[in-house]
Amino acid sequence: MGLVSVSIVEGNLHLRSLLGWHLQQAGYKVQQTATVSGARKSFEHNLPTLAIVDSNLPDGDGIELCRWLYEQKQSLILILSARDTEKDIVTGLKAGADDYLTKPFGMQEFSARVEALIRRTRTTLAPLSLDYGDLKIDLVHRRVRYRGNFIELTPQEFSLLYILAQADGNSLSRSQLLRRAWPDAIDNPRTVDTHVLSLRKKIEIDPRQPSLIQTVRNVGYRFNSETLKQNTPLPSPTVNQGIKSG
Repeated sequence: MGLVSVSIVEGNLHLRSLLGWHLQQAGYKVQQTATVSGARKSFEHNLPTLAIVDSNLPDGDGIELCRWLYEQKQSLILILSARDTEKDIVTGLKAGADDYLTKPFGMQEFSARVEALIRRTRTTLAPLSLDYGDLKIDLVHRRVRYRGNFIELTPQEFSLLYILAQADGNSLSRSQLLRRAWPDAIDNPRTVDTHVLSLRKKIEIDPRQPSLIQTVRNVGYRFNSETLKQNTPLPSPTVNQGIKSG
């Protein structure tokens, strides 16, 4: 279990520390954050196997964080909440949670629920990479490789490419991309356009006539993996050992 990562997003310091201690004793790799913004920044770099999220966080709604996490399709989600009505529980589960534990709760029940959720990873492991032949997106080390060479991307460019690629050819609006690919809440759709232009310069043959990241009029953008099956060379990649900061 030492390789299983668990992230606790809980505003109560005492409870957060207590849960973290129990999980570490059980052999999990534990990360702790207290806010929605802190969690989003953390998840931008590393999505955990299991996210334990309080429904009421100091700077926002934990349920909304769960919805965002669910859209990433990589982490199991356990909601902790003092809200114990049937409506609250249904809302949490519909937001993407795999389980819902109401406060107060005992440590034995908490541990048992975590263990039950982790068992699911034996049959529902998230992919470690997206493979499109010559182009591979490494989700573990967060880097992109073309014909054995790494393409230099910023963390935000990587996130944008990943979200577009995992949509399986479906179009995504600018608002969807802002919500899924950006760690902080941003309302300016031009931010997406700027990053798409930057990404195209690095992975398109002709950025002025893009074939890989296509513009869908009146909608947004889509990732066209079919162009990689035509054996048309991509531009010479910028060789790097990973993603630069920024």
